[in-house]
Amino acid sequence: MSAPDTLNVKQALASRAAEIEAHLADCLQGRDIPERLLSSMEYSLHAGGKRLRPVLVLSFVRLMAGAGTGLGRRALPFAAALELIHTYSLIHDDLPAMDDDDLRRGKPSNHKQFDEATAILAGDGLLTEAFALMLSCAGEGQIPAERVARAAQAVAVAAGAGGMVGGQALDMEFTAKQGVSFEELRGMHARKTGALITVACVAGAVLAGATLHDVRRAHEYGCAVGQAFQIADDILDVVGDTATLGKPAGSDERQGKTTYPSLLGLDKSRLLAAERAAEAISNLTPYTGDEADFLRALARYIVERVN
Repeated sequence: MSAPDTLNVKQALASRAAEIEAHLADCLQGRDIPERLLSSMEYSLHAGGKRLRPVLVLSFVRLMAGAGTGLGRRALPFAAALELIHTYSLIHDDLPAMDDDDLRRGKPSNHKQFDEATAILAGDGLLTEAFALMLSCAGEGQIPAERVARAAQAVAVAAGAGGMVGGQALDMEFTAKQGVSFEELRGMHARKTGALITVACVAGAVLAGATLHDVRRAHEYGCAVGQAFQIADDILDVVGDTATLGKPAGSDERQGKTTYPSLLGLDKSRLLAAERAAEAISNLTPYTGDEADFLRALARYIVERVN
């Protein structure tokens, strides 16, 4: 990808993230949340980030349903809900009992800004409010309830004990463990990082009323992009710096975590990330138009950051 193409995809991602930000700005208001708890929830929710998961939801809605249907606008609360889930996971990951990180997105971690109990409850609150947001999309003049229910169920599975939470449990189990295999590493990250990225793509397709074949393509794209994203993240922890990452650089090595670079080396890790990006793109072969082009460019951009 040339430099202008990189600039274009970054601009497109920022523009789409801004759409999500506008919805996140007041999505927790008027819900009778105690003031300190609300402050803690919004502190992390509004701390920035690429908003990749909700962007993927809306992109697949528009890819499968068509940009002119208005379905993307009606799916905004559902898309935003995935950012609430992702934010909750980051708050809990940073806790002393987990990864014990003091910095997140260039700011003090939630438990450092508030306290551990408030941070735990903020995560709990974000996770629960996410499902209220998702289900608010169902109804007359919105999205058929059956589609919303199917998509929400998929998110629940991906975020739960067999998905993201299970992946975090395995991450804790593997920390400082000798002899973690490539298959174990890949399986752990498929849950911890990949599950929520994959289900963002799947949920978008389901909300759009896509065929089972198209939902499968969305799933395969998400799986491949999720792995590419995690490999790139592991590489950046080695070659990046704290100011750029917004979190302590080199924390994986200090905590004794097995990563793709520690297992394969940087060169092979970069090659594997590129292969997964190409695999993601191959699943978009039947599709044309702006959304398909954006999703292809996004897959390339994810791995280009580390080359």
